[in-house]
This record gives sequence, structure tokens and C-alpha cells, in this order.
Amino acid sequence: MATLIPDAAPLTVALVLAACVATALLAWRGVALLAVVAVALACASATAGAVASVGPTRSQIAALEAGGGRQLALAVIVTGRIDGSPDGGAWFDAVASSVRAGKLSVTGTIPTRVLVDAEGRAALAVASMGSEVRLTGRAVPSDPGERAALVVRATSIESASTPTGMWAFFEGLRDGLVASTRGLPQPGAGLVPGLAVGDTSSLDPATEAAMNASSLSHLTAVSGANCAIVVGAAFALLALCGASRVVRVVGAMLVLTAFVTLVTPEPSVVRAAAMAAVAMLALALGRPAIGVAVLSLAVTVLLVVDPWLSRSLGFALSAAATGALLVLARPLAGGLERWMPRALALALAVPTSAQLVCGPLIVLIDPHVPLLGVAANLVADPAAAPATIAGALACIAPFPWLRDGLTALAWVPAAWIAAVAHTTAAVTAQNLPWPDGLAGAALLAVVGAAISVCVVRPRRLPRITALSSAAVAVVLGLVLGQTAVRTVAGPLTVPSAWQVAMCDVGQGDATLWRSGDAVALVDTGPEPEALTRCLQTFGVDRLALVVLTHFDLDHVGGSWAVVGRADLVVHGPPDGAADKRLLDRFAAAGARIRPAGIGLTGSVGTTRWQVLGPPPNADPGNDASVALDVVGTGFPRTVLLGDLGEQAQSALRRRIDVPRVQVVKVSHHGSADQDALLYRGLLPRIGLIGVGADNDYGHPTAKLLGILTSLGTTAARTDRDGALAVWLDGEGRVTLWRERAAADVGSPASTGDVGTDR
Repeated sequence: MATLIPDAAPLTVALVLAACVATALLAWRGVALLAVVAVALACASATAGAVASVGPTRSQIAALEAGGGRQLALAVIVTGRIDGSPDGGAWFDAVASSVRAGKLSVTGTIPTRVLVDAEGRAALAVASMGSEVRLTGRAVPSDPGERAALVVRATSIESASTPTGMWAFFEGLRDGLVASTRGLPQPGAGLVPGLAVGDTSSLDPATEAAMNASSLSHLTAVSGANCAIVVGAAFALLALCGASRVVRVVGAMLVLTAFVTLVTPEPSVVRAAAMAAVAMLALALGRPAIGVAVLSLAVTVLLVVDPWLSRSLGFALSAAATGALLVLARPLAGGLERWMPRALALALAVPTSAQLVCGPLIVLIDPHVPLLGVAANLVADPAAAPATIAGALACIAPFPWLRDGLTALAWVPAAWIAAVAHTTAAVTAQNLPWPDGLAGAALLAVVGAAISVCVVRPRRLPRITALSSAAVAVVLGLVLGQTAVRTVAGPLTVPSAWQVAMCDVGQGDATLWRSGDAVALVDTGPEPEALTRCLQTFGVDRLALVVLTHFDLDHVGGSWAVVGRADLVVHGPPDGAADKRLLDRFAAAGARIRPAGIGLTGSVGTTRWQVLGPPPNADPGNDASVALDVVGTGFPRTVLLGDLGEQAQSALRRRIDVPRVQVVKVSHHGSADQDALLYRGLLPRIGLIGVGADNDYGHPTAKLLGILTSLGTTAARTDRDGALAVWLDGEGRVTLWRERAAADVGSPASTGDVGTDR
């Protein structure tokens, strides 16, 4: 609460007085409960005091920003890893020593977060932790509970120094490890630096997405698991050398300190190290109960030193996972021993306990439950230790030949982990949608508790055990039912004969066409989740072709759902670095990339597609959308118009011999910016309109619907009809299927009636 109060000084004083009163009452009455209250109040006052200590600095910064949008000049020292952002820029934590706004300036130690664009990121190529950066930028409104007293969006990087001294030494070690992996096959090569030192700069996007989907992402970040592996290896080595318990613990902690320095001691790494130290201490003392007490002490101390950790999901996950290991893993193992050998039960209990405890927190940011996450961890975790140890040793190896040899050894288990991730992520049934928000987290917590009780089966609580077993049975039935609907029954709900389909992705476009086993996708809609559901419904796993007509979010926002699943990507003119990075992600995942140009052709199964536009040197945007003509024997001839406006449609009409078609993908979600003469030339039987329900644009407009009605074209729209599918039957009749109300439209016709030549 203190982090959310603009001025925490009064709260600090109040808590100090309350702690003094509780201490006095404890001395007078000697009640144990008063001791707990006194300690809690003392810790709370210390936390509030830490927040209040930065109050004056925040006030000074606020005075500099009083004009709103003022240009600031800063000198900062980088204190964390420079991480990429989705728009191609980057952000990093720093400490500003001076901030100037005109003639006003503030000096001191100012916690700062800096955001840079793609150009600024390039200027930071030589910078790392410990670098001094001078920049100019504008203040960005920040969350009241954020640690940084100043958040700045940089407009210019004046200078960025290379790290010096110890930081330069460790940066060189990390760079050497990354360089050593470049000759090894992907995706294992990109995983080695991530497993060893948390460096994911060479990890391809498809593997990163697969690691997230399979609950293995903790292996590519410096988490408590990485720290525990390194500390455990040091502890075991000292034990083999006959060292005493005290020497083993001290030596392991020294190794942990060196490891934290190597991977950069930013807050997330320090948290992970603290949790690993707690788990290691509990193991060394052989007292899980003491481990819980030390964990509580560690969390309390960290929150007193850095109160803003209370708002960090990463901190909560780290503490929860460590607590699950100390408290829940062994009882779960005891329960599982009834059905399996003890070693297997313990191996299964560790990832299960972590997933049960951390699941409600994870669902707050990703409303899905990875059903195969425990299995993936069970199969992949044995390879994490050798990969981490060999990679860390390669990082500090003094000779290049030794470093390369150790890196090659680390590649073997890393390649296994990558294979597990990709295999798990490819099972679409394993990613179960879950309610989001606090309600979803609470529901998953209840389910997790029921599963724990059901497995452990405490003898003293027979009724709770019975209720938990019944609850687990109900949840299991619902999960299996929903999974069957999504993966088995879903494709059965759409006609197996479909040839052209439009996904219901809200206010956006995503259109499929199919010939035999080959499928093409034109645009991806605004969100990956909606596109994923559509592909599951239509039974699509691999795409022979993906066309990105242009780079507006409602046409490319769902691209992450198909990165790694496309053979060829054809695209309109990119507009800026972010669009080019999206294409680079497709390329890194194995797709061939081709810019669209008039006359470009290709095949999908027995169909042929041809690009009708945009013309050469068209400026990026709606009027530079890729327009396609798709033809084939026994296939409803289809033209897809992207988001072309009336002038661009008119230019297209004058440029080509307009074909007669059975299907048109209506331009720009049915906006009023349409060329009626183009539609009159196409004379489509069916017009497919990708549009969101109750959208703010008034799409589809009365003008567009009037054009279609005047031509006798059946308008099918996703806002009312849901997903759509079109095909030709054996007699050449055009058939339209609506997800929400199936219906046949059109009259018997053959492809010969409309012709196949342009």
C-alpha cells in the first residue's frame, strides 16, 4: 500500500508509533501474539520508510515535469539488461545522476527507466550493464506504484560508453559464449546461452514461443532453477572433495554470487538467487521447516529493501515456486507413491507442485492452462542441469577450443529441450483456455487445491478429500469435454468440403482457402488467440502460404499464431522497422519471404493465385494492400481485395481485365470507400465481410450492402454469422455455410459459366 501513496512519510510515522505501542504492550503483558504484531508493524514501518526515502526525489522530478512533455537531458548508468520491446525498441533500468530541464536540474541517485525506439536501440549496441549513457527525452506518465522515480522515452541517444572494469570482463564472457554457438544447429544453439546465463538474444522466435507455450520458459531466463542448478553442482563437487557442511554451504554461496555477477545482478536475478539460496540452505540443513522460516525471512527482507517487489509478478512466482518446493512437493510425492515408484513420484511432484501454486498467478497474464506443462517439464528438466553447467563452464573457459567443446556438449541437452518444447507446443489440445482476471485466478487456485488434497488424501479430513475428489472429477470431465470440442469436434462442426473460409476474428481479416491438403491464409486478424481458435476449428495446422496484405494491426496482429507454421510469406509494402522485424521473425522460423508485385503467381494445391496489386513503389497503407485472384478447377473463383479504398479499386479496375467470380472478400470490412463499378465487373455470388460486432466504424456500411444487393450478391458477415465457409459441390453450385445459421445460397453454376481466363 505504501508504494501507491504519493507521500508515505505520514504512514511511516504512524506505523513507527504503532510498532512502539505494540512493543511496550509486549513488555508489559508478555503475550506472544503481541510479539507477532510488533514485528509485523516494525517491518511495515521499515517498508514505508523505504518508500518515503525517495519521496523528495520524486517531488523534484515532478517539478521538472510540471510543464508536461518537457525535453529532459539525462546522464544515467545502466543497472540492468537492455531488453527488447515488441515495437523493436528497448527498455532498461538505470540510475540517473543528473536530470536537466532547461535551466532547472536535479542531481542525486534517481531510479530511472528508459524507453528507446529501434534507432535508439541501435545506438545502444555497445552499451551494457555499467555503461554510462547520455540522452535526451520526454517524461512518460508512470504507474504510481512503480519503482522508477522517472520514466523517460528517449528521443536521442547522445552517447553510450562501453562497460569498463568488471562489467566489461563479464560482458566479454557472455559475448564469447554467444559467438561459440553460432556454428551449431538451431534451435538448440540459441538455447545454450539462455540456459547458461539467461541470454536469449540468439533464440529464434518460434522456439521462444514454443518454450512459453510448453511451460518451459523458466529455463531460458535466470530463474531460481538456474541458480539452484549452479549452486547444487558446486555443493556436490565440494561434497565429493570431502568438505564439511559449513564449507559446502559457504562455497556454494560464493559460487552463486559469482554466477549472479556473470548473468548481471538486476532485480529479477537477485530475487532468483535469494530463492535458490533459501532452497539450498534448507537442503543443506536437512530441515524443510527451517527452509520455510528462512524463505519467509528472505521475502520480508527483500520487501523491506525493495518495497516495489510487492507489485512484481516475477517476484511472486519465484517465492511461490520455492514455497511449493519446500511445502507441497514432498506430500504430493507421498501421495503419488501409491501408484508409481518413489523416484518417479518425486520427479513428478516437483513440477506439479510448482504448476499448481504458480498457475493462478500465470493465468493473470496468460488466460490459458498448459495441460502438458508438467509432462514437458518432467521430460525436459533432466537435460537442464547438464546444459546449464556445461554452458556456464563454457562461458568462463580460458581457451577458445575448450569453450567450443563445452558449448558443443551443452548443445546436446539444449537441442533435446528445444525438441520437447516444439513437440509440446504443436499439440493444440494442450493449451486450455481459462477465464482471465482475478476470478479466473481464484478458480484455478481452488482447482489446484482440490487436486492437491485429492493426491495427498489426508486421513484426518475424509470429507474434504471426498469433496476434492468429486471436484477434480467434474473439472477433469469439463476439461476433456472442452478439449474434445476444440480439437476433435471443432473441425467436425464445419463442412468437410469447404474451400474458402473466413475466420471470425473480430474487427479484422483472416481468410483461408484450401486445395487438397494445402491451405493458404490471407491476413491474420488482430489477435493470435482468435486466429488459433479458427485454425483449430477448420483443422488447419500447416500453411503453404501466408499473405500479409498490409501491416495494419487488424491484419497482422495475429501473426504469432502462425509464425513457424508457414512455408511462404507474401507481403505488401512494410512501413517501418516493426513491420520488417515481423517478416524477420517469419524468416527465422523457416518461412520464405517474398514482396508482392503485380503478376506474381504461385500455387496452393491445384489452385493458382496471382497478385493483382499493389503497383510498384506504392506507399504503405490500405491502398497498397495486396489484392489476389485465386482460380482452380472445381474451385470457386475468388478475389480478395484487402483494404483497398475506392480510388485504389478504380485504378485496379482500369489496370486489369476484371474477371467474373463466385466469391469476393469485400474490401476494408465493408466501409463506404468502395468502387461500385469494380464489384459490378466481378459480379460475385457471395461477398465475405470480416467485421467485428458493434464496431465503432459503422461497418459494414449501407452503401456497401446496397452495392451487393443491387448485384444479387449474398452478403455474409462475421459479426452476425460467425465463421464462414464456401465451396462448389459436384454440380458446380456455390454453397455458403454460416457458423451461426447454416444456409445454402446461389443457383447451380459451373466454373465454365464465369470463365477461368482473365
